[in-house]
Amino acid sequence: MIKQKFDLTGKVAIVTGSSKGIGKSIARGLAENGAKVVVSSRKQEAVDAVAEEFKEAGLEAIGIACHIGDDDQRKTLVTKTSEAFGRIDILVNNAAINPFYGPLEATGEEVFDKIMAINVKAPWLLSNLVQPYMKAQGGGSIINISSVEGVHPGFRLGLYSMTKSAMIMLTKNQAKEWGRYGIRANAVCPGLIKTKFSESLWSNEKLVAGYEQMVPLSRMAHPDEMAGVVMLLASDAGSYMTGGVYAADGGYLISG
Repeated sequence: MIKQKFDLTGKVAIVTGSSKGIGKSIARGLAENGAKVVVSSRKQEAVDAVAEEFKEAGLEAIGIACHIGDDDQRKTLVTKTSEAFGRIDILVNNAAINPFYGPLEATGEEVFDKIMAINVKAPWLLSNLVQPYMKAQGGGSIINISSVEGVHPGFRLGLYSMTKSAMIMLTKNQAKEWGRYGIRANAVCPGLIKTKFSESLWSNEKLVAGYEQMVPLSRMAHPDEMAGVVMLLASDAGSYMTGGVYAADGGYLISG
């Protein structure tokens, strides 16, 4: 019976920023567990390629391009998903940017506005668009991909850390306000993962050596290692989990 609780057959999931990296691994995991998955990122050709790859593996997926910073494209993403599959059960807010690596005082206002718009404002508004569908169905699961940087500040990632901390509080408020509708909201905080997004960090051999020496598991993560916790939070196996903040960080947050 427990195994069946992880089954997502009949569920529909949207995963933003899922043409590569963590998002792609999460999307594939959801599809492998039976969900119909909407692969989404900025470029149509990129999402089509991933959706086709999934289909060739016998999974059900479609690609819908969406720049999550664009209001019309967010609305189109939700509308097209509903038209294609008739429902929306799972939303994974994964898409994010980090355009600046450096000290707080060296950052311009335009960078602040851009990172806040994509990392905080867009997930808030996209969740608001999806909420009525989940409410009408009697439930759903929103999974916000935050970061250990949203819990514990590092160096030279101040603005990014601020957005990921805001993502955690967004999650808690979603859980508190929407729980009455059967909608659950949880945050996942990955540690250092070898993806294109974090290349500026893991390409620094000295930084990686220090990180691997510090964390209990003594290594960086692979993107696929973030999928498991999302499967739990998306499925009935996590049916009483809401408002939670779950680290998948190799022990980074306890290594201080």
